[in-house]
Amino acid sequence: MPFLRSTPPLGRRLASALFLLCFSLLLAQAQSANIARDNKPGKAGRERVSLTDGWKFSRFVSDPDSLSYHTTLKSWILPSANDFINGTKYKRPSGTPPGSKVKYVQISFDDNAWESVTLPHDWAIKGPFNAPGISGGMGRLPTNGVGWYRRKVTFSEADKGKSVFLDVDGAMSFAAVWLNGNLVGGWPYGYNSFRLDLTPYLKTGSDNLLAIRVENSHENSRWYPGAGIYRNVWLVKTSPTHVGQYGTYITTSDLSDKSATVRLVVDVQNDGTAAQNIEVDTEIREFNAATGQPGPHVVASFKQAKVNVAPGQKQPVSSSTKVASPQLWGPAPEQMPNMYIAITTLSVNSKVVDTYETPFGIRTITIDADKGVFVNGKPVRVYGSCNHHDHGSLGAAFNTRAAERQLEMLQEMGSNSIRTSHNPPAPELLDLADRLGMLVLDEIFDTWTYAKVADDFHTIFHDWSEADLRNFVRRDRNHPSIMAWSYGNELIEQNPNEPGFGQGSVLFRDMLRAEDPTRLSTIAMNYAWPGTPMADAVDIIGLNYQGEGQGLDTNGAFDPFHAAYPRKAIWSSESASALSTRGTYIFPVAAGNNAIVGGADAGGNDTALRVSAYELYAPAWGSSPDKVFEAQDRHGFVAGEFVWTGWDYLGEPTPYDAARSSYFGIIDLAGFKKDRFFLYQARWSPETKGAHLLPHWTWPGREGLVTPVHVFSSGDEAELFVNGKSAGRKTRGQYEYRFRWDDVLYQPGNVSVAVYKGGKEWGRDVKRTVGNAKKLDISADRTTIRGDGYDLSFITVAVVDGNGDIVPEAANAIDFSISGPGEIVSTDNGDPADMTPFPSLTRNAFSGLALAIVRSTKGADGNITVTASSNGLTKANVMIRAN
Repeated sequence: MPFLRSTPPLGRRLASALFLLCFSLLLAQAQSANIARDNKPGKAGRERVSLTDGWKFSRFVSDPDSLSYHTTLKSWILPSANDFINGTKYKRPSGTPPGSKVKYVQISFDDNAWESVTLPHDWAIKGPFNAPGISGGMGRLPTNGVGWYRRKVTFSEADKGKSVFLDVDGAMSFAAVWLNGNLVGGWPYGYNSFRLDLTPYLKTGSDNLLAIRVENSHENSRWYPGAGIYRNVWLVKTSPTHVGQYGTYITTSDLSDKSATVRLVVDVQNDGTAAQNIEVDTEIREFNAATGQPGPHVVASFKQAKVNVAPGQKQPVSSSTKVASPQLWGPAPEQMPNMYIAITTLSVNSKVVDTYETPFGIRTITIDADKGVFVNGKPVRVYGSCNHHDHGSLGAAFNTRAAERQLEMLQEMGSNSIRTSHNPPAPELLDLADRLGMLVLDEIFDTWTYAKVADDFHTIFHDWSEADLRNFVRRDRNHPSIMAWSYGNELIEQNPNEPGFGQGSVLFRDMLRAEDPTRLSTIAMNYAWPGTPMADAVDIIGLNYQGEGQGLDTNGAFDPFHAAYPRKAIWSSESASALSTRGTYIFPVAAGNNAIVGGADAGGNDTALRVSAYELYAPAWGSSPDKVFEAQDRHGFVAGEFVWTGWDYLGEPTPYDAARSSYFGIIDLAGFKKDRFFLYQARWSPETKGAHLLPHWTWPGREGLVTPVHVFSSGDEAELFVNGKSAGRKTRGQYEYRFRWDDVLYQPGNVSVAVYKGGKEWGRDVKRTVGNAKKLDISADRTTIRGDGYDLSFITVAVVDGNGDIVPEAANAIDFSISGPGEIVSTDNGDPADMTPFPSLTRNAFSGLALAIVRSTKGADGNITVTASSNGLTKANVMIRAN
């Protein structure tokens, strides 16, 4: 969503202040890989171990260790930024705080009283809400403070002589790492992944104490950032001679039905004390992304390369090969997301010393100024959504199944793209996008030099922006799902009176081109206009809301930008920002697109902190979906849109700061579909038959009052019936995206619609006047899950009447209980104003629905029974099998 503030002082010129350290623009040796496969245990010469279990944790909010990132921590970890950029081995950080003065890094410290946790971990999500000093913008949860994590790690005598690295996929934020009391290093940006070399500090044959410190201020984000080590952590053991971090880079070209060219760069690293003559061999196999297993047959091989690498150095090796009859990667469902895997082995004197796997896809992506996006030569309209990184009531702690569920529901709606707003995602999210066939606009920054909140990225921009940008690209660039890079969102540096900021945009754009010349890049702009430095610099014109007439021109910005930049593609990098609360309908239905409705409806129902679900409403900068669709249709050169947002998320509760989560989502925080879901499905998946009618039809006290009825469908004609009597047949005209009957008078009974397309029936829907709540209905999204302590089942409970129809405004308190090898991790109902802590096993239904999330017990094998009960209603249960 937009950040609104006055323009910055003219005196702050990016040209002179962009990089205080004068970072080199040296292109470090091409090095990238799917970090999630770096590599599984059992690969020759390499072992990758998950450090999920065995952690002790404590959070402090006052003087936990006499350390502060504002004054000291940055100097501890700064050298790793330069080391990363220049491709050199990490050096011991500078700075004065010795480990001996920090008690929590000592193996002798007794942490038995600390909490036992499993990673990924978000300390704030358990609440309570209304944490002191935390705004609604950050979700009202206790993200602030210092968190210490401690864990013992044992290295055997077999590890002697190996290179050992710690890979952290994400820690929020200002992470600093100690091993055996020695400060190893860290990384301040909480969304970026990083690697530290543990080798100089480890002890073989005994316990080693790994300690990680993270710190969040009260104002470090505009949305819920999460807190703690909220992504995966890995221990990687290799031979001193090995493929480097993010150590392969694969590109594909010259595609035809008969063959495709695959180019590979391998970064060979020698951490030993003597030069090595190394043989580099790589073979390509088909790859089953769902199972993570290579296929049995070699489909192509690269010619063996031989390289001599000096001690302490790394050397790139480049080669190419042809894959016959390639199976292409493309976005679903029009194309198939086929994957391959390159298996690279390093050998010394014919003995394999390292094996490194790189999943990739064979595909081409081009973005044309007039015709939009093409994947493998086929046009693809961008039907995308922006999404923040949390998993609702699970918080920011990454969970693969929770992320998979989000993507699957977006695909059901017809979405083929996501934008990672506004930061690097978890590596596994990109794995999922590869596997499911979702295009990705991969984004890194929300701010540069100017603050949006007091302690956001601007505090470290000068020292860390280049390292973060290069790290971001090197980690992600082998993913076929990524179609473009975004290096900024609604930057205050858009100010046209600051010409140096255009230069800054050029510098970042050129860094991206150097790291990955195969993809274009963009910035999401909400008030730059043609001819300003930032607009001049970008490869793709990304417009937030301006295309719908909310920016430089009330007629919309598409035409002026297209005229000024006829060779640059344009898309809506953020569109709509529509608002609604699931199942809430408030009368009268306002005609304007920007009305926010609250208070009480005509029936006297409390609608405080709610927005009507007629899906017509938006804040001042936004528009209804209908208006966005029209603007896109009137401008055929626009490549598509990324709607704000696919899912509700924690924080940014516009228009009510007193709430705890957003109203923007097409799907609510619990994962229940809002009515808007079916409006987008009709638009983005027009081949999907069906009809969706709103509102519900249970309105005691509204008899005889106007109750508009809207229908979402991709059909072209529809007839409405009220208690069996036709209320009229309508034809949907050009630039109309819903059927509307705005003068219907409510009478109990039923309202139904029949929709037609090309004269044939396309779909029907009916809403009945329901009776009193009688029982609970319960269902699970999956009744079989893995017993790994990580897999999830999402349990939906509906309050229904005697006929099994959902009671649309039911708010009954529901008690959840569980038996068997699992636990209820959290509950929710999708109400942005519900301040009940997420771990609570009692949750009021909202608009008739509630959710419980069940996680298996590690090592589980057995039946899990979840029971939902409520006073005066028949209870219900569902069984889940864990194995």
